[in-house]
Amino acid sequence: MVKTVLKTEGLTKHYGGIQALVDADFEVKEGEHVAIVGDNGAGKSTFVRQITGVEQRTAGRIWFDGNEVTFAGPLDAREAGMECVFQNLALADDLDVPANLFLGREKILLNLGPFSILDRRGMRKATEDGLKATGVRIPRLDYAIRRMSGGQRQGVAIARSATFASKMIIMDEPTAALGVQETAQVENIIRTLKARGIALVLISHNLRQVFDLVDRIVVFRRGHIVANLRKDETDGNDIVAYITGVKTQNVAAALM
Repeated sequence: MVKTVLKTEGLTKHYGGIQALVDADFEVKEGEHVAIVGDNGAGKSTFVRQITGVEQRTAGRIWFDGNEVTFAGPLDAREAGMECVFQNLALADDLDVPANLFLGREKILLNLGPFSILDRRGMRKATEDGLKATGVRIPRLDYAIRRMSGGQRQGVAIARSATFASKMIIMDEPTAALGVQETAQVENIIRTLKARGIALVLISHNLRQVFDLVDRIVVFRRGHIVANLRKDETDGNDIVAYITGVKTQNVAAALM
């Protein structure tokens, strides 16, 4: 039986009188790639903020890797094996690739407190291995991030997550600001993650990309999950109908 990596029951988030997320029941199996789609303001990013600990939920329960969890913040989620690539990438523009991959988790050669000596050679080797494993091509690792293209920057952010994610990666609109060639590069990286058996939650407005990359599609609308569909049992027109409210589904039955 395939192990469930992430599961939520009744996940709810209110901002005062605004119900941004209501009773979200969601799960991801080991090695499964799941897309979350929906219009702007549907609750997609709110959902991600709850499961990664960026915000604290109003109600509901979360299980990760078989244990019920309440992450105090993204660092807790990261240490548990959940990595997230946010839309702003969270890269340090003036640092090179190894420094960005190991930002906040640097390898120490000699621990002298604030005067510790970093294991730069070890971090560079681990960076090369991480880039190779994810299929990311960066010509010069010693270049500052600000000198790189959008696709290369996105590749670094994904490689950082893939290097340390032992169980699951979340990507929030990873190709929204990229050109055609750079988008193809990121999609190839996602396929590499699939081959490695790493579970993925992909938030995207690009339905062509969704159908190319994932196993299952979950539709959010006005804070509710309104559909949970296998990609081979639906099509783009069907998904748009759920996004716009033309169609609805018994989501509880779909999760059975």
